Amino acid sequence: MTLRLIVGSDEAGVDYKNQILVDLQADPRVSEVIDIGVNRSDRLDDFHRPYPFVGIAAGELIIEGKADRAILFCGTGIGVAIAANKVDGIRATTAHDSFSVERSVLSNDCQVLTMGQRVVGLEVARRLAREWIGYEFDPNSASAAKVQVLTQYESR
Repeated sequence: MTLRLIVGSDEAGVDYKNQILVDLQADPRVSEVIDIGVNRSDRLDDFHRPYPFVGIAAGELIIEGKADRAILFCGTGIGVAIAANKVDGIRATTAHDSFSVERSVLSNDCQVLTMGQRVVGLEVARRLAREWIGYEFDPNSASAAKVQVLTQYESR
């Protein structure tokens, strides 16, 4: 399985986003990386675009079938996670350790991983991104019924 991934950030996460972008482009498990910004070369107004726009845009691209998953950054990772979770059908989480990254996919079928540039070191973020894209949700697992409860709730 190769993944189509989105990377994005607000201005507080742009440096980590840029490094993860390079890492993912070199990873053979990734077929495409879509950079939704922000970028240092953006106009000043675009560079200061707040995190809600990034989280919502990533979630919408996944729901539209244009990408499989996203890795997003802001200062803490919390804001972009909250924003992405506003998109029906998206499960996003902030995770800064290997166990949480693993369980986000295996137990919760999360499509969006968020991290905080002000919270975790760059090498840890790079490692967690590599780990996260290696996990695949098993729709026959014991966790599938729990994820289905969330899906049914959203569609009511």
